[in-house]
Amino acid sequence: MDPDKSTEIQPDNLANCTARWGLMAFAWLNVGLGMIGVFVPGMPTTIFLIIAVWAFSKCSVRFQRWLWEHPKFGPPIRAWHLHRVIPLKAKIMAAAMMAASLIIVTFFAADSWVFPVVLAAILVPVLAYIMSRASVAPDGTEGAVAFKPEKSILP
Repeated sequence: MDPDKSTEIQPDNLANCTARWGLMAFAWLNVGLGMIGVFVPGMPTTIFLIIAVWAFSKCSVRFQRWLWEHPKFGPPIRAWHLHRVIPLKAKIMAAAMMAASLIIVTFFAADSWVFPVVLAAILVPVLAYIMSRASVAPDGTEGAVAFKPEKSILP
């Protein structure tokens, strides 16, 4: 599978000044949500950081590089970007949290069968997608890739 091209820095990708500030705010919002996910069980971290890398790729090489090369958060971001890899530990955690959510809603929050069925109809395809992704990169180098932007956003 080809790497994701949406986070490459290209002249056409660069936002104008107003959009750049909006993208910067959106990226930092996602970084903040990702940091909350570090401390709150069941809240995802990596997906918010992947979104932040995408937004930073449109407005700030510096912050994109910071996330890409971060010692803790960089490897899963690079693994997803380059190979669409979701680690086995993350898959197990996602499945456990989805199951726990469905059980809690079914037995403690729902007044009828409708809400649990709708929730299950959403969670099952999401879980199927997560489980269908590879758990290990084909070449095993997802953690060692250095950041190399296509072009700098600075003139």
